Amino acid sequence: MAVAGLRALLALSAVALLAACGGSPADGEPAPSRLPQVVEVVLDEQGRPEPSLLAERQVLLRGNGEEPQTLDPHLAEGVPAANILRDLFEGLTTTAPDGRIIPGAAIHWDISRDGLTYTFYLDPAGRWSNGDPVTAADFVWSWQRVVDPSTGAAYARMLAPVVNAEAILSAERPPEDLGVTALNDTTFQVQLSSPTPYFLGLLTHPTTFPVHQASLETYGSAHVRPGNLVSNGAFVLDDWQVRSRIDVVRNPHFRLVDEVLIEQVTFFPFEDENTEFNRFRAGDLHWTYQVPSNQFRWLEQNMAEALHVSPWFGTYFFSFNLTREPFRDSVELRQALNLAIDREILTQRVTRFGEIPTFTLVPPGLPDYQPPEPEHAEWTQAEREARARELYARAGFSDSNPLVVELRYNTSENHRKIAVAVAAMWKQTLGVQTRLVNEEFRVFLQNRAQRRVTQVFRSGWIGDYQDAFTFLELFHSEHGRNDAGYNNPRFDRLLDQIASERIPSRRRNLMVEAERMLLADQVILPVFTYVTKRLVDPRLQGWQENVMDQHLSRHMFLVRERTVDVAPAETADDQENPTEDETES
Repeated sequence: MAVAGLRALLALSAVALLAACGGSPADGEPAPSRLPQVVEVVLDEQGRPEPSLLAERQVLLRGNGEEPQTLDPHLAEGVPAANILRDLFEGLTTTAPDGRIIPGAAIHWDISRDGLTYTFYLDPAGRWSNGDPVTAADFVWSWQRVVDPSTGAAYARMLAPVVNAEAILSAERPPEDLGVTALNDTTFQVQLSSPTPYFLGLLTHPTTFPVHQASLETYGSAHVRPGNLVSNGAFVLDDWQVRSRIDVVRNPHFRLVDEVLIEQVTFFPFEDENTEFNRFRAGDLHWTYQVPSNQFRWLEQNMAEALHVSPWFGTYFFSFNLTREPFRDSVELRQALNLAIDREILTQRVTRFGEIPTFTLVPPGLPDYQPPEPEHAEWTQAEREARARELYARAGFSDSNPLVVELRYNTSENHRKIAVAVAAMWKQTLGVQTRLVNEEFRVFLQNRAQRRVTQVFRSGWIGDYQDAFTFLELFHSEHGRNDAGYNNPRFDRLLDQIASERIPSRRRNLMVEAERMLLADQVILPVFTYVTKRLVDPRLQGWQENVMDQHLSRHMFLVRERTVDVAPAETADDQENPTEDETES
């Protein structure tokens, strides 16, 4: 469908989207913004600034998206929870500000010549927040807990490369048979079933973090509450006010506590980007989790020093529930909805932050992997839409018998705008009647996992490590996050082959074949490759862009400032005089 064909239908949506930005600078007269100006900061050999340049209060205020479901690293899901867990806990490896993998709880390691044995040497100074030493036995017990089916760890398959993990996950062997051993208090050894090039990167994920066994056995599920949670990271949980804030304070027992300048971090859950944006402008946040799309031009002009937009190793997509009608047995219908989406309009007129339209699951940019583009990626949008109408009719739908479908997303203004535009495209091209369902994040995840009410739902994945397998393994029939219910034995066998293949070129070819199969089965509707988009206070030093978007508070500090006033943001009246092209958003 041509761009002009969407204008009439999307015009009303555009007005609604702009008018619905409650809490944005468009509403009322906000206090003047303060754009901090900082003196040049020179660091010593240890990466520390001159003490006189430091801000008096080292309290970091972070916007953090949705409220986490739990702070148990083996049960938590989603990026917001992972952000907090990387401050509270430390895995065997961790990341530098630029995203490089560096030693964590293990200060060094040996890898056998065949790539099957990893021996990690823990820092003898490692301590839990209650003063107990962090030992190799803690990692043995924690990893056994992850793969134990009774734990219900959503990302348990991350440990699938470890000897016997697959059999344990299938309840064929006990967790004690996992290929991990404590050679002594500070030496932890891992046996892999096959060489795993991304293994060290995998260890920065919270699923592989240790959990304090005595605390969990004493408090049960309450071990994650303030006062009960014992962690081994740079910070310890101080307070958790649900839907309001989570406070963590510097852990005096952390092995590198002398290098941590931040005294407290407060994470604020913001489901509304406009509220978060206003809090930043008022000086109540040092960084935002994201920013409202409709403020991009104003931000470029007025807050360029604070605005950071950079590539992110992730893909935004919609998933089909393959366990229920109408999608269970109709690949034609799924493909019709896929082809009816105009990704150029979505990224240029709705998201507007440099997102890259995509027809694949795995993002581009990996040095040793090229995602397989489907044939329709080379077609014009008009050709895609013509084919979509043919498939829609073949699936048994028409103007007199339209598809009626629910499209679910979690509470977020940006997600809502995308869903509104997608529904408009389906209506214009195919006549589909779409009901939008907005759910709080926890309910949204539960409904996705149960597959009882979902039909089409927002999805997305940020790679846990820089390898295509982190995306492909999501759709293994037994993966805890396979919310689409995809169950293809051929695909599962391909994943098993990938996991055991030692020759890089063969492994790459198998992954390409697996992704091509996934796309041919129309399991997902890819939309765009992510970028991170946030505001970062210039006073916050030690923060760097990186493709994995992992930012540990322990690397940061706040410096003194000078401030100047900046112009007020555009008002709603300013923005609701759009040109004809702008109404397409």
